[in-house]
Amino acid sequence: MAENINYKHLHYFWVVASEGSIARAAEKLCITPQTISGQLSMLEEKIGQSLFDRVGRRLRLTETGRLVLRYADEIFELGNELGDVLRGAPLVGSSEFIISAASAIPKTIVHKIIEPALKLSEDVSLLCKEGPVEAILGELAMHEVDMVLTDTPLSSAFSVKAYNHYLGQSDLSFFAAPELIAKLPNANSFPECLNDAPVLIPTKQNAIRQQFDRWCNDAHIFPILRGQYDDSALMKCFGKSGLGIFFMPSIIEDEVIRSYCVEKIGQLSDIKQKFYAISAERKVTHPAVSAICHSARDETFS
Repeated sequence: MAENINYKHLHYFWVVASEGSIARAAEKLCITPQTISGQLSMLEEKIGQSLFDRVGRRLRLTETGRLVLRYADEIFELGNELGDVLRGAPLVGSSEFIISAASAIPKTIVHKIIEPALKLSEDVSLLCKEGPVEAILGELAMHEVDMVLTDTPLSSAFSVKAYNHYLGQSDLSFFAAPELIAKLPNANSFPECLNDAPVLIPTKQNAIRQQFDRWCNDAHIFPILRGQYDDSALMKCFGKSGLGIFFMPSIIEDEVIRSYCVEKIGQLSDIKQKFYAISAERKVTHPAVSAICHSARDETFS
């Protein structure tokens, strides 16, 4: 976006976007619609892109308009807050911290990673989302989230200006329901027991799945694929039912055994599931992101 944005013009845009039309914005601001139209044109000229599309008599925000509106919301909300503080009003409300986690990351690990940020202050309000890596990186690019948690580092394949923050790694532990283990001919021999055994694994879009496939090929292990999952919690539920053997990061094996009534049949150190926090450049010094990174490296994955 162009530098030296005129904040008066930005305020007119913000009111128009909030009210839904130039006419209603003119009534609220007690100025003529022609004045607002002229100010909007000057703002669009400064930015170099259109902020609204006309649909009949209605105005619809363009993609650039939606991006500008998100910044304007934050700018004028802070301005209103500053006015209240200067008038002696107490500072109330919480600071929202928005995280989007890749679906393949176990929820227990997401909780372990995020928890230190919530200890910074009682005023931190967490908004936690999840989805495929491509989608959540898109949210980061649009500044809709403060941080992305993933097991896939950001690469040049994604046109997102952001930073990888390596958090740590874990071996993989393999689990199965007791009734399934009783049916395995060589359950006490790992990893050989995976041969011709039913397995539940992440879908191919997940980095850990790609590592597992390569390891199976190199180790000449050939399991029977019974299920593929984007969501790690769903995979554990099917594993609990006895449908197949599944794996999870070893750092949460106690929680998996306790919560899903399964047994550990082996641990594999040849594959490491790595975890990253990805933040946009302007959020690099965010105190919550810093707390998460330091705690993950010093405690969770130490």
